[in-house]
Amino acid sequence: LFLLCTSLAQAAAPTVLQRPIDLDTGQGVLHGSLLLPQQATPPPVVLIIAGSGPTDMDGNNPMMKNNSLKFLAEGLAQKGIASLRFDKRGIAGSAAAGKEESKLRFEDYVNDVTGWIDFLAKDKRFTGITVAGHSEGSLIGMLACQSRPKVKSFISIAGAGSPAYEIIEKQVAAQMMPESIRKEVADINRSLRNGKEVAQVPAYLQALFRPSVQPYLISWYKYNPQTVIASLKMPVLILQGKNDIQVKEEDAMLLKKASPKAELVLIDKMNHVLKDCESINPQQQMAVYNNPSLPVNAALINAIAEFIKKNK
Repeated sequence: LFLLCTSLAQAAAPTVLQRPIDLDTGQGVLHGSLLLPQQATPPPVVLIIAGSGPTDMDGNNPMMKNNSLKFLAEGLAQKGIASLRFDKRGIAGSAAAGKEESKLRFEDYVNDVTGWIDFLAKDKRFTGITVAGHSEGSLIGMLACQSRPKVKSFISIAGAGSPAYEIIEKQVAAQMMPESIRKEVADINRSLRNGKEVAQVPAYLQALFRPSVQPYLISWYKYNPQTVIASLKMPVLILQGKNDIQVKEEDAMLLKKASPKAELVLIDKMNHVLKDCESINPQQQMAVYNNPSLPVNAALINAIAEFIKKNK
């Protein structure tokens, strides 16, 4: 009986092919990976966008390895959903497409995603395209979807609900910085929001506002996730983990308020790297952040699969 059940389970699970994919952006080649379930009917496909920092297509960076996006793609493939994920420009397999920091703009990441969408739109193997952005990838994905009507639906996974400058100021305040420093940060942000670089930045704020990163911040500060998500015409799903210590439930609520028709799913125990964590204690969280063997939350995979199939 055990052998029979095992055989039936293996027969029911779709065979998955993994193919390396490259995209020439005209400003460098991006490296991606396509997971394609082999089944009788054409599958829908989801474009998965990684979050902030030097994060690769698997959800890893030099400081942590958790394989979160790799496991997400594999879990969706078992549900009959194809996926394309990619290394951001300047990262891992897309390192050669990197730009000097002073020349990088937020729109570069958005344009890369629109390039991948156009790539998928030409592939007749898929019934429809969904875009799913994790963390900072949420805003990038929203902006890309604005100009790509062939996208059937959009998914925000742990996406911020406030503009970047507000997030930075809250983070500074949370570190119990003196009022004088908080005011300096707010003053610099005010100038950058108006498109003006700040020549004189104190040494203790160089990491945040060094001259070479200011043009990128100016390009990033222009976008409010609430305004952008409200502009989307396709079905939207907002997913947020209840034990996420980087992006909070209030962010998901802000996005939902801006897009009342969007579906909102809050997931018990899930943290920012899409895995279960019993506590919001930073030490326990970091142990999960750096565990590449833990699976991603099953409810997350189920919610995404159900939403995609409903809107394919």
